Amino acid sequence: MSFVRSERKCIEILRILKDYQEPVGAKRLSELMAARGFVLTDRAVQYYLSYLDDTGFTRKIGNRGRVLTKAGIAESENALVDERVGFVISKLEKLAFRSNFDPETCTGNIAYNLSFVPEDETDGVSEAFDDVIRSDYGFFSSYKIIDSDPRIPQGHVGFITICSVTMDGILQKNGIPVRMAFGGTMGVKDNRPTGFTDLIGYRGTTLDPLILFINSKMTSISETTKTGNGTMLANVREIPESSEQSVMSIAAGMQEAGFRFPVTTGCGVMNLRPDPYRTSIIAYSGMNLIGCGIERGYNIKTEIGAGNIPYSKFEFK
Repeated sequence: MSFVRSERKCIEILRILKDYQEPVGAKRLSELMAARGFVLTDRAVQYYLSYLDDTGFTRKIGNRGRVLTKAGIAESENALVDERVGFVISKLEKLAFRSNFDPETCTGNIAYNLSFVPEDETDGVSEAFDDVIRSDYGFFSSYKIIDSDPRIPQGHVGFITICSVTMDGILQKNGIPVRMAFGGTMGVKDNRPTGFTDLIGYRGTTLDPLILFINSKMTSISETTKTGNGTMLANVREIPESSEQSVMSIAAGMQEAGFRFPVTTGCGVMNLRPDPYRTSIIAYSGMNLIGCGIERGYNIKTEIGAGNIPYSKFEFK
């Protein structure tokens, strides 16, 4: 069974429910819909939920709220694909705006990814993450282990890794316009990057490019940490050519705070198409930690751009 796809409100409700592990009530749905530009009363939300119940896309869990059925999950993933193009970059840009870390004082917020793994895999995942960090193929020199976050399922442990979109926020706060252009796979030989093998533009996809590369088994992160040869994940950002020196000065301060970037900067570097007016910043992705763990067979689920956290609360390992 399906419904008219022009019914945007129903589609948005499905998308919201898809993002939550627990049932969501009408009042909370009303608040979340308002944040997305749909101002509805609790009664109106109840009307749409009843409709979605009838279509078989949602199911009521007592007085706790609704969850998606298998049909609802499929519908949320298939509905309005063209309108979801650019959703990934929009989410990351919002996190960048909220990232106001100051390298000079080591204060402010940073953006993070949230992963969770079964408790009995914690040590193995930690070892995989440590191998990437020791090899200098990550975006940051540490990660945080948590077990009390309500987003983490029972019997699992959470890992917070710093998202590279933190860099975008820092540059923007310093008056430097920055554009997240591509996510890609980077060839490495003898521990030195040789160039991109594949690139996906962030503004033309409904999926995060790096997750796509990992799931498609197009990386060899674990092997690279052991031998110095393989394929890693990296991002490409673009800045005005005249701002390169300012960016490198900011990068130096961030490196002292534990950040590991850039790999290189320049026009037409790493087999990228040259632009006479813009300079590319290439940085290894924090998702290399996640990819390494997945390649080693661990059951890691990750939300990219899960939120912001004060730098002061990030416990260094």
